[in-house]
Amino acid sequence: MLRKENSRSYQEFNDEDDDEGITQSPDFFDDATEDLEHEEEEEEEPNGSISQAEDDIRESSPSMRFSKTCLKNVFTVVLIFIYLLLTAVAAFLAYQTISDFLDKLNHPVMSVTYKEVDSFPPPGIALYPGNAPLLSCNHYYHDYIPPLVDPGKPQKWDCVIEEVTYYGPFTNQTEKRALVVRGPSDVRNKELIFMQFSQNETEEDFSAITYMLFANFSELTDSANKSEFMRDCERNYSMWTFSGGFRTWVKMSLVRTSGKSDEAVEFRQESTVVKFNDKRPEPEQSNQLFFAVFEWRDPFMQEIKLIVTANAWNSVAILCGVFMALFKAANFAKLTIQWIIKMRKRHLRNKARELNQIS
Repeated sequence: MLRKENSRSYQEFNDEDDDEGITQSPDFFDDATEDLEHEEEEEEEPNGSISQAEDDIRESSPSMRFSKTCLKNVFTVVLIFIYLLLTAVAAFLAYQTISDFLDKLNHPVMSVTYKEVDSFPPPGIALYPGNAPLLSCNHYYHDYIPPLVDPGKPQKWDCVIEEVTYYGPFTNQTEKRALVVRGPSDVRNKELIFMQFSQNETEEDFSAITYMLFANFSELTDSANKSEFMRDCERNYSMWTFSGGFRTWVKMSLVRTSGKSDEAVEFRQESTVVKFNDKRPEPEQSNQLFFAVFEWRDPFMQEIKLIVTANAWNSVAILCGVFMALFKAANFAKLTIQWIIKMRKRHLRNKARELNQIS
């Protein structure tokens, strides 16, 4: 009889040790109530008597059982706190990942690259001289412009020029006359175009000639409606001016901008103004002269592209990891709560057993 009771007592402590090292199996926690009932049946004797050895063990077991239960409860609270902390961190990481992805998607970065070329497509130089006739237009190389011969008088030229008359895009009642000159293309040999205008207008306080640059001269010659083409160019490109009595040296650079759907081409320029030393006879000086030089600044074409740095696959991978962590944490919380319930039932059962023993 004593051997059977000792075996049962050993089994009781062994069950408690096993509870300390459980691996949180869902099946184990689901059968917690059945195990408790089974243990209660085993612990009851057929005749209801308790041996003297069991009484000695139980006299010393409440304090030890209380310390173990307290330690387990503290450990459980710490685990729950860690779970809540990890859950908060995972939720914040998911929110931050989605916010960063949307911000990068709506704000693409600008990528600037420079492409070196030997020659550019000849640009179109549209001039609006008004009443000022074109006296000369010549191509030169290596930045060399020979001295002027008979300035203010018509001379021979070797430029390709198209004259287009159209109505402005903003004022339909205003008719404009544009002289479109085929621009330089050989950037390696520093090809340039030198133009000379004259104007006999003494009533104006300021005199200037307006000009406009567009990407390719051949687009004008190949266009079926040149007037409409010039209207579109004036609508999309900027206008500049050069003044009379000076030589304006314009150095051009080409910029291509690629957006989300369209591609735009624009010119940037650096201009230098030099005063013209008029050596003509005084009666001829009333006829004001205009000089303009157009040249490429360098053989580099600037390309600007809008790049979306948001990578959907990286964001999806991060979110999958976060959600997996949340799922595991939720599973851990479920098993922890089941374990707490089991320990509570065990504590209440032991307390009731001690009360029954005293009574």
